[in-house]
Amino acid sequence: MSLRVDLVEGGRIALRTLGVNRLRTALTLTAVGIGVATLLAILGIIQGLNGAFARQLASLGTATLNVARHPWVVAGDWWRYRNRKEITLAQMQALALQSRLASAVVPELNEASKDLTAGDQSVSQVDVIGTLADFQKIWGYEVPQGRFLTDADSDAEQRVVVLGSEVAEQLFPGRSALGGTVRLENRPWRVIGVLAKKGQLLGQSMDLVVLVPFKTFLQVYGKRELQIDVAVDDPQLLDRAEDEVTGILRRVRSVQPGQPDDFSINRTQQLADTYQQLTSALYGVAIGVGLITLLVGGIGIMNIMLVSVRERTREIGLRRALGARRRTVVVQFLLEASLVSAVGGAIGTAVGLGLAKLVSAVTSLAAAVQPLTVVGGVGFAALVGLIFGIWPAARAAQLDPVEALRHE
Repeated sequence: MSLRVDLVEGGRIALRTLGVNRLRTALTLTAVGIGVATLLAILGIIQGLNGAFARQLASLGTATLNVARHPWVVAGDWWRYRNRKEITLAQMQALALQSRLASAVVPELNEASKDLTAGDQSVSQVDVIGTLADFQKIWGYEVPQGRFLTDADSDAEQRVVVLGSEVAEQLFPGRSALGGTVRLENRPWRVIGVLAKKGQLLGQSMDLVVLVPFKTFLQVYGKRELQIDVAVDDPQLLDRAEDEVTGILRRVRSVQPGQPDDFSINRTQQLADTYQQLTSALYGVAIGVGLITLLVGGIGIMNIMLVSVRERTREIGLRRALGARRRTVVVQFLLEASLVSAVGGAIGTAVGLGLAKLVSAVTSLAAAVQPLTVVGGVGFAALVGLIFGIWPAARAAQLDPVEALRHE
């Protein structure tokens, strides 16, 4: 009961004191507010990027495997993968026949950075992919306009294309691309579909892409490095499917027992791990900057509170002479320090959120702050004030009432 009285009365005195010393209060909470604003602005941008990346990664499919000569992410030692045997169509066919868990198996051929034209419009740096109909199922492509490739298109070596949304927008601005003609490798191709927008992944546009029938690709570009894409119906089966694919490929590629695999099985999780490694450094920088700024703000709070103790020595002595306990004085000054810090944290939170949204509005960076982060920012700011207010509060409580009353 007495502690509750101390808290209520201490809070009233703290509010009154902060109201009297408005300039001092404003300067003190500004330092804390800057720290919280900086921290939340950076965290907001990082959390927004995390959310956008997760959505983009999900659009690639969560139950897919990619078999290639080399991994998607290579951390040095590229030479280890150069002399691996190529993936062949016969191996893909064996995988399709022998796998019990795979729901779809398709070949994939790539030709990067090509130029396309349509009339007087052009687009560059387009990735051309040669594949079959099940490629859509494996990688989750949606075709809101027209249709996807069919295996019949490949068997007949039709010169038809499905355009990525960005390619369609640049070649056919303001009008539908369906039925239109594009020129690729100085050959005319008929547009049969336009893919839904996918956005960017690790800074690379997933919409600068053109899909062509598999055998047509071979007829135009000749032999290229083959990859195999595999899908399973249930993401929970992905680990088992990877083991199965590994066993089949080791057998058909004549890899001897005890020898390492001479192929790589890629999963979207590898991209997620790479992204996490990149953003962990950003988190460290954000936390470091925020903590340093809050440390400066905390030192400012301590300094102001020490000055406040010196100015209010007679007041403290009078309260102690009238029966106030040391705990009551400690609670009063701790409440004062934590209150000004919490107010600064709340203002900093609002400013930080505003900065994050502003950056998101004027740039391509996404921004999203989780509610728990907001609560944590205000709570942590109050904790900073509480910690840095301990010494001034202790000094105030240790004052001798008689000496304090004599203070001028």
